[in-house]
Amino acid sequence: MKTVVLARVVGTFAEDKDAAAKLRREVILPALAADESLEIDFGGVSLTTQSFIHALISEALRQHGEDALGRIYFRNCSTAPRGIIETVVQYVLEARNEPDAQGADERQESD
Repeated sequence: MKTVVLARVVGTFAEDKDAAAKLRREVILPALAADESLEIDFGGVSLTTQSFIHALISEALRQHGEDALGRIYFRNCSTAPRGIIETVVQYVLEARNEPDAQGADERQESD
């Protein structure tokens, strides 16, 4: 299992969306594509932004759905980062599961 220690990348305040996107592209998505598990260690990170977490995990959730949650482990999260992770997971998975609005409009017109 690969481990990403966020504090080594972003320090105590995880806000750099570019760093999150780089981790997503270079570590998270390749690990999931290879059917590997991944640990994201928040030790030493006291605060994060929703945009950082979104940039970090949203694409993985869109591509792999809830299966990604079975292979990504969030360690040493304080209350604030954990709450943001839960929020991002919830809205990305809900959006992923919503029917395509345009497709619904087309079906109504054909009725």
